[in-house]
Amino acid sequence: MPRDITDPTGGTIWTCAQAFAGLGGGTATPLARRPKPRAYPGSENRFRVVCTPSGGARSVRLELPGGWDAEMPDEALLAAIRAELDEAGRRATEMAITPYGDRA
Repeated sequence: MPRDITDPTGGTIWTCAQAFAGLGGGTATPLARRPKPRAYPGSENRFRVVCTPSGGARSVRLELPGGWDAEMPDEALLAAIRAELDEAGRRATEMAITPYGDRA
């Protein structure tokens, strides 16, 4: 079930939903037939979540603890979104200023 939160600093409404990759072979899977969400390999009770801002700008992918959809405070979810946006901005800046031959 998606969760909507509003960023009070910019008024952006973020819609976050757990990523259900590979369900139904590309067709919509009725909710009643969806498997129970599981943590991905190598994690303990952590889930992949995609958050998309109003206006369709850049979505972010997060790794969040179980219960994120009901128990995680809005402020903590917004902090995770901002942290991922900041990290993505740093990566983009590094790619832009690093000469191609110098990339590891």
